[in-house]
Amino acid sequence: MEIKPARQYIYSDIELDREEGQVIEDLKAKSQEPIPDPDRWLDEEVEQNILLTSVDALINWGRRSSLWTAICFPACCAFEMIAANGPRFDLARFGMEILRASPRQADLMITAGTLTWKMAPNVRRIYNQMAEPKWVIAMGACAISGGIFASASYAVVPGYNRIIPVDVYVPGCPPRPEALIYGIQMLQKKIARRKNIDVRKILQR
Repeated sequence: MEIKPARQYIYSDIELDREEGQVIEDLKAKSQEPIPDPDRWLDEEVEQNILLTSVDALINWGRRSSLWTAICFPACCAFEMIAANGPRFDLARFGMEILRASPRQADLMITAGTLTWKMAPNVRRIYNQMAEPKWVIAMGACAISGGIFASASYAVVPGYNRIIPVDVYVPGCPPRPEALIYGIQMLQKKIARRKNIDVRKILQR
């Protein structure tokens, strides 16, 4: 009996055609090295496709990128707020084009205009109805210090910061839309530095 080469015992012309044999040979040539450990290449894929960050940074990114606003007594500054929401300045770029009618749905209060002592309890009530965390922007001279009316009338509150905490002050009478947008950007930077999770308290448990 004639012994044929081992190659012909693997596949013959009868059992397999030449094209299939070529596929097998190509696969054999490419499979000379073992497949590396999945832990090596899996870590590389994770680094290339997943953004790693802290929980604080992720939460603050969501909060500063979707500020929902409640307007409190806009007065003359209302015209500049309207301009800031228009297409020329496009306040929607900062994720805060939504003006809420209810303070319970807002996390940012923009105060403007003259505040009297009679209205002060209502402002504090509106502020207390807002969900935590919440922020306040004082827009214009009247909101910051009472403006030209503070020294002229005993009934005027010399600034909203006497009633509620203010995070950012935007000076002007009235401030331009660019100034309001700059104040919003300053608030976003402040939110980005906020600590939401106290690691020390967690470790003490």
